[in-house]
Order: sequence, then C-alpha cells, then structure tokens
Amino acid sequence: MGLSTHVLDTAHGCPAAGMAVTLYKTEGANATLVKQFQLNSDGRNPDGPLYDNASLQKGTYRLVFDVAGYFRARGVQLPDPPFLDQVSIDFGVAHTDQHYHVPLVCTPWTYSTYRGS
Repeated sequence: MGLSTHVLDTAHGCPAAGMAVTLYKTEGANATLVKQFQLNSDGRNPDGPLYDNASLQKGTYRLVFDVAGYFRARGVQLPDPPFLDQVSIDFGVAHTDQHYHVPLVCTPWTYSTYRGS
C-alpha cells in the first residue's frame, strides 16, 4: 500500500477536513517537494496513498501539516504566534514492501503521531 496519512482533530472530535499538508523527500538538510494537498472529509489525501509500493523509495521523508491554518479556518481563536503552527514529522522508510501509515492527532495545543497500519 506504500505511504499514507490521516489527520484527526481531537479538539472537535472529527477528521481534519481541509487541512493543508505537504510531503517532501529529504536528504540531509535538503528537502524536495513531492506533493501538496488538502485533506478530504475523512481527513485523508483525496487521491489515496501518497505513494504506492512500486513508487515508494527507501529513504527519509517529511510531512508538514498546517495545524494553525486549519484551526483558524474552523474559527478557533489562536494566540499570535500560535503555540502550534506547522507540524513537521520527519520519518524514514526502510522497507518499501511494507505499508507506512503516518497519522496525526492534534488540537491547537498538542499533537501525536505513530506508525499506523
């Protein structure tokens, strides 16, 4: 299945529909833009997996989630600057024959991630 992501807004108890997400391929300090998208009503990439197994390459990646922009769009009053703005998750892919699912659960004040299934 390759690489996928999913975002849940735990402040409102729903998927983070409309959140902007950017995927980069990284190599040391260099980051190459792969894809930008907005999450669908289920909090997922509307085009499905970010990579399928045939396209996923061994290496390092970065997902950047626009947490502050999402909560502002929902009408949440955030301080200036917000406590969380862009949340970046750097992760590695060691086995391209496996599924890498990188979920994010967030509020304006906290976030958590893990390697999902």
